[in-house]
Amino acid sequence: MKFIELTLGSHMVCHGFDENNKEILERVDLDGFSKKLVAVSRIKSVSEKYVLIDCLDGRWVYWEYEDGYETVKNLLNS
Repeated sequence: MKFIELTLGSHMVCHGFDENNKEILERVDLDGFSKKLVAVSRIKSVSEKYVLIDCLDGRWVYWEYEDGYETVKNLLNS
């Protein structure tokens, strides 16, 4: 399994969807960022602000990251 190191901070946890098919999100605000190893297979998408990662319990987490879009793209392509 391939891992990449990302600097992640505050995030939103998706707990599922309501009756109108809108995501049920829980915001988790942190004071700063910390380095984490993330399995590439768990990354679902990357935007300029968030890395979307799936969790073992079926939830998805939108992590804010500090590394920069081009850096993350290059890590994933290498």
